[in-house]
Amino acid sequence: MSRSTLVIGDAIKNRGSRHLLSNDVEIPDERIQDIVRDAVLHSPTPFNCQSGRAVVLLKEEHKKFWDIAHDVAKASHAPPIFEKAFAPRIKMFRAAYGTILFYEDSNALKVAEGKMPIVKEKMPQWSEHATGMLQYAVWTMLTAEGLGANLQHYNPMVDSAVAKQWDIPEDGA
Repeated sequence: MSRSTLVIGDAIKNRGSRHLLSNDVEIPDERIQDIVRDAVLHSPTPFNCQSGRAVVLLKEEHKKFWDIAHDVAKASHAPPIFEKAFAPRIKMFRAAYGTILFYEDSNALKVAEGKMPIVKEKMPQWSEHATGMLQYAVWTMLTAEGLGANLQHYNPMVDSAVAKQWDIPEDGA
């Protein structure tokens, strides 16, 4: 087995949800951004359409995201449900260093569909596969750098507020 195979295998084995996240990060922000950029550029996508997108939110921008999640969840759920199911988790996630938002560029997918109309009906499924691989790649790469990570789904609850805050186009472009 080659050295690179062992390194990748170790990264995969060591990847796991870290629910006790910290904002004590020694890795430069630029390194975190490079990891995400590399994963976006090199993760497989249908017909290499490179449809994956990510927004990296660090420090205050990260906290702003979890403030939005808090406010939207509080407005969307009865107080007992919010206090028990959402408030403690949002507080825990807000205490971390960063958040990465993932989405698919629907325009890139449409271009790929246009090139291969015979598989158009499969593109949504393949897009889901691609975003899963992208998220897994980022998660594994961040863990290999010694960062804690976990995957949370607060969409579609926060989608419109987040799109407005960080100017994410409706079509994901």
